Amino acid sequence: MNRKHMLTIAVALLAAALMPSCTSSGIGGLSAYHAYDRPAKLPKNPASVKVKVSLSKQRAYVMEGSDCLLAMPISVGAPGSPTPSGNFRIFNKIEKKRANTHGYAHNGGSIKQTMLSKKPAGWLFKGTPMPYWCEFKPNYGFHTGWIKHHPCTHGCIRMHENLSPKFFRLVKVGTPVHIAYSQPEDATHGNIPLPPDSGPLPDYAGTMYIGDGYFTRHKTPTFE
Repeated sequence: MNRKHMLTIAVALLAAALMPSCTSSGIGGLSAYHAYDRPAKLPKNPASVKVKVSLSKQRAYVMEGSDCLLAMPISVGAPGSPTPSGNFRIFNKIEKKRANTHGYAHNGGSIKQTMLSKKPAGWLFKGTPMPYWCEFKPNYGFHTGWIKHHPCTHGCIRMHENLSPKFFRLVKVGTPVHIAYSQPEDATHGNIPLPPDSGPLPDYAGTMYIGDGYFTRHKTPTFE
């Protein structure tokens, strides 16, 4: 084997070593994302449940007194569109909520993501699905969405597809929500495994969003 051939093989091996693994991105990462889950338990007294959100940690804790019913990763508002902080109460719950201003225009087999105001003439429109919507301030709520490892939303709080139905079951209209830069629970319950960052993952087909598929894209929720 000549020197040039050996150099070519070495370069190829180095490139392969530097390539992202399919277990952390792409289809393999999507499988890991689908498999992600966190344990949850039902409260003894539903009236005592409260939600605490840590913006800096991107965590939400469903608490009953000092007992943590569910600790989960979330995605919060990007710097230009922050999630509001303060004390709130959940005042609206809709299992199959759709956005009013943004979503998907479709015409036959063509589907494209757009604002309602920019929908092509003659095309139909379906708002972005926001499953398991729990509204705590007008136009701000918890809902299913892609989880990234950095603040990325327009102010809402995104939950992983397998955890949003659990959260929806644990809270009710009137449940208190406290949102702050940090929470004491960050130290005691915040160090949990995370799903793969959804940023590099392939998105679902547009048909998932204009139909009902995204509303059922989750595991059957179980509780301890």
